[in-house]
Amino acid sequence: MPRLAHRFSALVTRFMGAIIIACSALALWRPGLFAWVAPHVAPLLGVIMFGMGMTLRWEDFSHVFLRPRDIVLGLAAQFGCMPLLAFLLCRLFRLPPDLAMGVILVGTAPGGTASNVLTFIARGDVPYSVALTAVATFLSLGLMPLLTWLLGGVWVPVDVWGLFLSIVNIVLLPVLLGLTAHRFCRPLTQKALPFLPLLSSLVITLVVAGIIAVNAERILHAEASVFLVVIVHNLLGLALGYILARAWNLGESRGRALCLEVGTQNSGLATALALTHFSPASAIAGALFSVWQNISGALLSNYFHTRPLGAATTKEQA
Repeated sequence: MPRLAHRFSALVTRFMGAIIIACSALALWRPGLFAWVAPHVAPLLGVIMFGMGMTLRWEDFSHVFLRPRDIVLGLAAQFGCMPLLAFLLCRLFRLPPDLAMGVILVGTAPGGTASNVLTFIARGDVPYSVALTAVATFLSLGLMPLLTWLLGGVWVPVDVWGLFLSIVNIVLLPVLLGLTAHRFCRPLTQKALPFLPLLSSLVITLVVAGIIAVNAERILHAEASVFLVVIVHNLLGLALGYILARAWNLGESRGRALCLEVGTQNSGLATALALTHFSPASAIAGALFSVWQNISGALLSNYFHTRPLGAATTKEQA
């Protein structure tokens, strides 16, 4: 049974981009099929974060102490590039306040857990990717409300304390519960682990389809600029992550990991916060980003997979 679940999960993960596109199109065509999901986005995301906690080990954080420079540089790229890119693109394309706030939330979010899977496919440094995602997720407790207030407050008033409490409930508590469950109920969690990628993929698909369903009319009549901002934001994040890794001499394997970490955002968290603290329209950017980043991430990771790492793969292997 676990082997069958693993194969099915791998199949779903491999074609997740196509599945999300299909469900998103269906949500636009028949919004009523997925509109019921929108009020439950926050708890659904909590389920994903609980699963993430179950896959983490305290040893995953050892990179922070063993190679602090590389972690700090990665975090600087994550919380420096994406928020600033979001702000500049919103200014450049003159997005309406609600849409701009959605882009800012995507930019200030930590890296998404999908980046770990994409890094594995890309033959990148998976432990480094996991450590970055884990540390960035915890740092987002303070950095995401602060950066959203600094950058998004230009358009919409931001309740910093409310954002902080929501992130605690959606991210911190589920992750800690997942870590605790794996620590004290390991036989049970080991049986559940093969099903987690499948569960996460299905939940993310539901969340994206739900957000698109409640915003179907707005999306269908939205200006092309919001779609362009989402695509450019993601592509620039991927490019800057790779360029900075090369400039900092992190090595090819770690460069691929940082590339995918910076460009792949926890857009589910952005949409949950948008629905909780702002208007439904502010969740559009997160939903669109979820769709697009799965397409670009799949294409890029598969491209990297076909490219050899070279003689000098990474600094840590030297």
